Amino acid sequence: MLHDLHSGPFSNGSKPKPPRSTFDSGENGEAADGNKVGLLPSKGWRERNFRFLNDVLIPHLLAPRQPRGASALLGELSANQTGVTWLGHAGFLLQLGGKNILVDPVWALWLGPAKRYSHPSLVARDLPYIDLVLITHAHFDHLHLPSLRAVAAGQPIIVPEGVGSIVKSCGFSRIVEMDYWQSLRVAGLDITFTPMKHWGARFIHDTYRKFGGYLISDARQTVFHCGDSSLFDGFTEVGKRADIKVALMPIGAYKPPSGRPVHMNPEEALQAFQMLGAGQMVPMHYGAYPISGEPLHEPEQRLLMATRQLKMQDRVHFLAEGQPAVF
Repeated sequence: MLHDLHSGPFSNGSKPKPPRSTFDSGENGEAADGNKVGLLPSKGWRERNFRFLNDVLIPHLLAPRQPRGASALLGELSANQTGVTWLGHAGFLLQLGGKNILVDPVWALWLGPAKRYSHPSLVARDLPYIDLVLITHAHFDHLHLPSLRAVAAGQPIIVPEGVGSIVKSCGFSRIVEMDYWQSLRVAGLDITFTPMKHWGARFIHDTYRKFGGYLISDARQTVFHCGDSSLFDGFTEVGKRADIKVALMPIGAYKPPSGRPVHMNPEEALQAFQMLGAGQMVPMHYGAYPISGEPLHEPEQRLLMATRQLKMQDRVHFLAEGQPAVF
């Protein structure tokens, strides 16, 4: 069931009850406990933190930040084309249905002690007018308030349930919180919020905040932004809900100092892509910030090797930051 953002039930603050999923439970689409990764680190976290500090974080603090790369913007697209521009990490400019959608934009040069490897290729002032902003969850590497304030120009923003209070002062015309499997229509685009296997707390005490991915569809095509997730059987269910043309899949941060299974490695991301039944894959969530123990270029190298072994090179597309692709 779809509801229009401007004229449907959301105009008076009510929310439809979403359909039940085979991998969620409880009322109102509340994710099962098995979809939320706990906060406690695994055994050996002290040693991993020490190695991460000495082998990754401190050396990168001393390394020079790389210059801004080349960038470009797309012209007008045909009705059956989808424009995808990677903004670094999990940020994307998506262009379909005649609309410009921004997902998880983060242009921060610093995320706490984590220094961005390079200056962003495309920043807010370079972009066309953004019709809609989507945030997958409240983590600082996905929800960066200065970046959101830079793009806010009276358009709506969609966030998971429990996240709206964080962005209330950014300057958006409307803040819509979505529950799992809830769908709404925004200016000809259908947006569905999907469960993922991750966690949503911005700090420690706010574990109530939800997290997930988005199916973004017009009349002809669907893009899936995964947000963050571990590998789980829910990807199969997401694939049943839409014929996904392009899946934006995270492949990095799989060796966190905590040892918690909160992200997929490249091989798992490729498996999840196959479970989705999607046509094309664009990898993300790597190469921007030193937030995990794996070497900077390892995620890309491992995914490239895995695609060659499975003969899927024509379906997996590595995008340069700031350089658009058309699907």
